[in-house]
Amino acid sequence: MANMPVSEMRLPPHLAHLLAARRLDTAKVSLSIPSPLLPPPLLTARASGLRSVPIQDVLSLPEVELMVILDAGLPTARAAVALVSEAACPPCQTALALLEERVRLGGGGRLATTLCGLDEALGGGIPMGKLTEVVGPSGIGKTQFCLKLALLAALPEYYGGLDGRVVYIDTEFKFSSRRMIEIGQKSFPQIFRQEGLAQKMAGRILVTRPTSLADFTKSLEEMKVTLLQHDVKLLIVDSMAALMSLENEKATAGFRQHPLRWTLSFLKSIAEFSRIPVVVTNQVRSQSNDDGYHFSFEVDKKDGNKCAERFDSHLVAALGIQWAHAVTVRLVFESHSGHRFIKVAKSPMSPAVAFPFVVESSGITLLSDESIDVTGPEITSIRCQDISPGQNVLAR
Repeated sequence: MANMPVSEMRLPPHLAHLLAARRLDTAKVSLSIPSPLLPPPLLTARASGLRSVPIQDVLSLPEVELMVILDAGLPTARAAVALVSEAACPPCQTALALLEERVRLGGGGRLATTLCGLDEALGGGIPMGKLTEVVGPSGIGKTQFCLKLALLAALPEYYGGLDGRVVYIDTEFKFSSRRMIEIGQKSFPQIFRQEGLAQKMAGRILVTRPTSLADFTKSLEEMKVTLLQHDVKLLIVDSMAALMSLENEKATAGFRQHPLRWTLSFLKSIAEFSRIPVVVTNQVRSQSNDDGYHFSFEVDKKDGNKCAERFDSHLVAALGIQWAHAVTVRLVFESHSGHRFIKVAKSPMSPAVAFPFVVESSGITLLSDESIDVTGPEITSIRCQDISPGQNVLAR
């Protein structure tokens, strides 16, 4: 709704021209407002008469401010709000209409992971236009999962891919072109035997490595232009927790949530604006405040099993409740009972289920496409126990 241009709302011509003249191009814009309306800290440069001030949502403006911006009376302001609301809000649809649309699109709007059981649980794969979180302890296989998704998005459509580019924001310097090509060669040997195709696939993945939250923020601000210019079909951030942990070390407790709120809002707007999947990895942290650990990678192996057991019994996803509520899909990567599991902990398409998996040269492989029901506290818990010595060691 917020990104719909006024020009596409089919408003009455006189109102459309009035909004365009006042630079009200969408429901979310940056407006020039006469300086008397600004709060005291912004009452500067009065000689210019106008000051550019970001407005979160045109429809949330008080009527008095909208009257001043439009230079019109109260009836005109109220009529503008009513007409824009009616035009911008999505129409109601029946459940049957939504189902028929999904069938018509062939279950489209999703990036298939090629893990059959997981794709079935997610209604076809990773949803487009939504924020998907992959959370788990270090070394469990999150990056392996992201590398496979990047490869799938870059593959031609006739091989089941999205035939587009990928933006991969690598905050932990774990991205490996060699490993990604290895996954491609083992997963799709008939494709990667074609001369030059591996190089073509690698050339479609744009990797950026911000070293600070400021760099990351700058990358996001330029992202929408990049998405449009380069036909990007997938955005991956691996990982968000690493950047926020560095930021939290610099910030006081009262200011820690502000950059996260902005980043979260921007990532969601990118997903909605571009209608692409946005996948963000997240670390785990200790739930206890007195155990001395914050993230799983901070546990020192030399401290022994007792320390690790104490940590593993209190694992929760990092970034907090606000982040957890904002993501549409949460996939938890965990280990227990001698196996690794992908757990669908949150999805509008599925109850909580889990699938055992291994990490092989071809990437992540499910041991069974039959889901395991997850109930009670197990839905939100994150377990990290030692994997049996005979299991794979490729995970990152």
